[in-house]
Amino acid sequence: MILFVSVGALFLGAGCTNKESSKEASNQILIGQFGSLTGAEATFGQSTDKGIRLAIDAVNASGGIKGKKIKLITEDNQGKPDEAAAVVKKLITQDQVVALLGEVASNRSLAAAPIAQQFKIPMISPSSTNPKVTEIGNYIFRVCFIDPFQGPVMAKFAFEDLKAKKVAILKDLKSDYSLGLTEFFEKKYKELGGAITSTQNFQTGDTDFKAQLTAIRSEKPDAIFIPAYYTEVGLIARQVRQLGITAVLIGGDGWDSPKLFEIGGEAVEGAYYSNHYSTESPNPATQEFIKAYKEKFNETPDGMAASGYDAAGVLIEALKRVEEITPENIRKALAETKQYPGATGTITIDENRNADKEAFIVQVKDKGLKFVRTLAL
Repeated sequence: MILFVSVGALFLGAGCTNKESSKEASNQILIGQFGSLTGAEATFGQSTDKGIRLAIDAVNASGGIKGKKIKLITEDNQGKPDEAAAVVKKLITQDQVVALLGEVASNRSLAAAPIAQQFKIPMISPSSTNPKVTEIGNYIFRVCFIDPFQGPVMAKFAFEDLKAKKVAILKDLKSDYSLGLTEFFEKKYKELGGAITSTQNFQTGDTDFKAQLTAIRSEKPDAIFIPAYYTEVGLIARQVRQLGITAVLIGGDGWDSPKLFEIGGEAVEGAYYSNHYSTESPNPATQEFIKAYKEKFNETPDGMAASGYDAAGVLIEALKRVEEITPENIRKALAETKQYPGATGTITIDENRNADKEAFIVQVKDKGLKFVRTLAL
């Protein structure tokens, strides 16, 4: 049988579909997320995505906000700064989101933030620690500590807790994160009376670090500070031990990934780094998050998942407080965030739109992480 449909009926059907779509859109709060779901640091984006979805699914299951459900629109920037800028512009101009969640890596946040600021759409980074990120403008926020805090914290831990009097640094010349963390670590460590034996360089994507490490070996440092991401850190750690270097390895939150153990193996055992949270924290909000995350994803959340969860949580609380959901109202509410009980600790947004909070020091032990202590300056 051949079925004939009039042109008028087709237009009528299309009209109904458009009206239904419009009605659906009016009952939703559109939130954009951008992250590295693929690429060299894919675990950052994947973990953050899970934390964000856990928070959003929970609020939607409880009825949403002001009768509306949150619709999360996620874009993969593939770990590339230029792609981060492109997908953020798409989320704002095409998808018309009222707020953005992302990114983890500072260089990708630095690429995206000017666009969010230009269009006056609030952006919350879960884990970008470079201080320049929020300096871009008053629509840019974060729920994590920053490198002027994280760097000195690790310097203090190295000098006072580890009793390391000499430290070598191996930094990534292509990473804003690595350069910033190096600067603030070095300054504080010298103030405390420690000596930097040398600062060696590499670039993202390098796999052979033996020349730099051979130079470091001759200096016999007590510790080596590696402010980099887990992909290179794991390889560096292996080559450190292959060269017979016994110095303690220390770093920042860029180490935080299950892949660190896969890449580094036994070589990362005993190393220390600063992180956004610990699964061993007695904080009730932390333990509630871990329980819910395990139930949903059947795995233990890392620090990036916890930071993603908190970024979404801070945004959700801001949405609840505004009378009308507009980007400007959301921006104002975010700036007023005080004592938010997050999975990574209590979060207060300061006058520079950064989070005022402690750092967690963890040690790599038995292919897991052992909580050492919290530390503030």
